[in-house]
Amino acid sequence: MTAARSLPLIVAVLLFGAAVLVGAGRRLPRYAAEVLALSFAAGAAALALFAAAATPWSRALPVEWVGGWQPHHGVSVGIVLVGDRIGLGLATLVSLLAVASLAYAWRYFDEPPHRHAGSFPGLVLLFQAGMCGFVLTGDLFNAFVFFELMSVVAYALTGYRVEEARAVQGGLVFGIVNSLGAYAMLSGIALLYARTGELGLAQIGRALDARAGGGPDALVIAAFVLITTGLLVKAAAVPFHFWLADAHAVAPTPVCMLLSGVMVELGVYGTARVYWTVFAGPGGIPAPDVHRALLTLGAVTALLGSVMCWQQRHLKRLLAYSTVAHTGLFLAGLAQLGPEGSGGVAVYVLAHAGVKAALFACTGILLDRYGSVDEHQLHGRGRELPWVGVMFALGGAALAGLPPFGTALGKAVTEEAAGGWVTALFVLASAVTGGAVLRAGARVFLGLGTRPPDAPEETTGKAEEPETRGGHLTRIPESMLAVPALLLAGALAVGLVPGLRTGVGHAADFFTDHRAYLSAVLYGRPAQPAAAPTPHWTAAGVLWGLLSTALAAALAVRAVRRPAGEPARWFTPLRRLHSGHVGDYVAWFLAGVALLGALVV
Repeated sequence: MTAARSLPLIVAVLLFGAAVLVGAGRRLPRYAAEVLALSFAAGAAALALFAAAATPWSRALPVEWVGGWQPHHGVSVGIVLVGDRIGLGLATLVSLLAVASLAYAWRYFDEPPHRHAGSFPGLVLLFQAGMCGFVLTGDLFNAFVFFELMSVVAYALTGYRVEEARAVQGGLVFGIVNSLGAYAMLSGIALLYARTGELGLAQIGRALDARAGGGPDALVIAAFVLITTGLLVKAAAVPFHFWLADAHAVAPTPVCMLLSGVMVELGVYGTARVYWTVFAGPGGIPAPDVHRALLTLGAVTALLGSVMCWQQRHLKRLLAYSTVAHTGLFLAGLAQLGPEGSGGVAVYVLAHAGVKAALFACTGILLDRYGSVDEHQLHGRGRELPWVGVMFALGGAALAGLPPFGTALGKAVTEEAAGGWVTALFVLASAVTGGAVLRAGARVFLGLGTRPPDAPEETTGKAEEPETRGGHLTRIPESMLAVPALLLAGALAVGLVPGLRTGVGHAADFFTDHRAYLSAVLYGRPAQPAAAPTPHWTAAGVLWGLLSTALAAALAVRAVRRPAGEPARWFTPLRRLHSGHVGDYVAWFLAGVALLGALVV
């Protein structure tokens, strides 16, 4: 089997697995359904790793036209899958994190009588299939199809506890805001099809390049804004981010591991992929305009996400807003529009996925043990879970940028590529988000600071956790401890394994080469290895990482020494913006479209 032939199998295996679980779920015991789901998810990961390993740099890019629908006289109507290293790496990451999520969910919550054993693992496999298809497709319309498959399943997983009103409300907010993004993306695709008559990424890029002359017209600019809007909604970039914390507050913890670990990052990936394949040529959007738009949105997202993260006492919302902040850092890195920045972001994303999933796993243990994720209510109660506390602290330090974690390496490489005030932005956002996690850990697992008075349920967010209604853990399963430990070990390996860093450097160089992608997909020309910069540790990067970690620790110490109370008055307007009302979020969505258009023009 060749690397190209394995690409459709990655998605097909997952779809087949989901069909088996849905069809036979009522006849299978719970453990059998979970074993089957783990097997199919692991099989997809093995296929993605095989495709990456079976494609030396001296050969052509693996391209598979599903069903043999090859282009005829330059015109294509078939589905094309493209196995570049960044896409295959993300497919592997998605699959491994799905395996971790399924392993963590092993008997995590009991199913009600009306729901069969295969429902949750079957939905996870469908979610995994949508994400893998999205990162491997070379067709813009099919990217939208996989995008929507991923989204619809994410809505269902978020509101999985349909018997709980808050779960349904969180899923609806998630669905409505992201559906608006999907409509915007589909409208942009229609505009590009009207202009070029093509739907393939490479074909659209070639058609726009052929029409180059005097810069892009209004139709191309509108298409870029609409497609990017849809992708930035999924990435939870400001001002499209409002749905994320609401969804995380009610979604089961294994689902949160996937939402913050990989799904949000796929929005960032999609933004970069569409720009480099379609709009990076002479007929696309000028680089200075894209740089300005991504850097502005990235900076605002990082700052607002950091502030909102620091002010949270609901641990799942705290981690959700830290994801928003780091999304801003990813966008700021991509805004450099070069292999150095993209390579740094790729390393950052790999490590951040493991760290964030591990932190949610630790939070899920607290939730199922004590029935709460409120930092104040859990004060000192985590002393009996020392290993969970150690992993939570390591996750906070990794978010802050502590070397040699991969998050620190990705941050350092991106800081070096950006320079100037962007470096200060990275240090500040990392310190605040890492400090918020360390502060919560110090209070929950060490009992530091004064114990605040208990707040009513409606202000703590405890009632937002429908998964606690079935009882609490009296003994933590080994799988629930092993999963976050392995995820943190993986994040550490990203910063220490030299071969991985070299591969990311070569992959980022090809990913940002517009002409090389078009030549490889359209004409089958080999993607020759380039003298790509390899992400590596530098003295300055280590020092910046140590500085952000020290600042995070200092912020945490200062916070626990002060009496815990209500948020500061200056925070009240920001909290009111995050009202939970769908109408407000729709208004901000429209404002975001206008802002993005103004930044690009």
